[in-house]
Amino acid sequence: MEPLLEIENLKTYFFSKNSVTRAVDGVDIKVYPKQIVCIVGESGSGKSMTSLSIMGLVPKPKGKIVEGNITFNGSNLLKYTFKEMTEIRGNDISMIFQEPMTALNPVLKIGDQITEGYLRHNNTTKKEALNKAIEMLKFVGVPRASEIVNEYPHQLSGGLRQRVMIAMAMICQPKLLIADEPTTALDVTIQAQVLELMKKMRDDFGTSIMLVTHDLGVVAEISDYVVVMYAGQVVESTDADTLFQESLHPYTNGLMSAIPSITEDVETLYSIPGTVPDAANFPEGCRFADRCPIAQESCKKKMPELREIKPGHYVRCDII
Repeated sequence: MEPLLEIENLKTYFFSKNSVTRAVDGVDIKVYPKQIVCIVGESGSGKSMTSLSIMGLVPKPKGKIVEGNITFNGSNLLKYTFKEMTEIRGNDISMIFQEPMTALNPVLKIGDQITEGYLRHNNTTKKEALNKAIEMLKFVGVPRASEIVNEYPHQLSGGLRQRVMIAMAMICQPKLLIADEPTTALDVTIQAQVLELMKKMRDDFGTSIMLVTHDLGVVAEISDYVVVMYAGQVVESTDADTLFQESLHPYTNGLMSAIPSITEDVETLYSIPGTVPDAANFPEGCRFADRCPIAQESCKKKMPELREIKPGHYVRCDII
């Protein structure tokens, strides 16, 4: 089966007068039809910038994709013109942004915001588009859908705003949905409902989902395949079952160790020492070496390649 989305050696840099920030630095990711792929990592790992690169929304003029390919449905998106990408966005690829209160326009009614993309990509009337919006709001579990289309974002709770964002992203039934930490600001109950909703979208519409998160609980609940990113690179990628049963990279193991246990008494939760290195001043060798419990002197001198340790299991480490 051919992947729906294939990212190869993607490099997205930001240029200033005195430095180059390598936000995404040689990333490879594949997403297959009807697959849910989770991108995991700390803040500053390059997850969100990878998503924006796919959508053609890298902040300009300082941001630029300097190398690589993003192949979607057989075509390289990096060769598309601005107008061609406008036709793709919201229609074939949709994105749910991280914070719905800032992503939604506070002065436009919910119905107008949901129908905007549908009217752009479909030859239909405003009334038909509004009926479609109400249908999608009901699908994502919004009560009083016919009334909420006439309300404004500030009148809704965080959970309802997040569902509105999902309805907006799904109204054109895209082939690929990119969700950038869609459950971060939600309580546990609403978070579980949103994850179930995403599975339902995959099953009912055949939508592939690329979910950006830092929450391994979310990953365990929803993912088919997991990509672990650190300092702008992929450090480990494999199917979800393998990752949770036999993760190999020291960074992934650190993330796993930080998950609270419900069976053990722990006074202090584990945390990985140190911080993600500055993207404008990455070290010469392994970018995790300064924080790694098994690092050797050679790790600081040579950048490890992402290699296949077992079939379908890729790891960026030379000493495991």
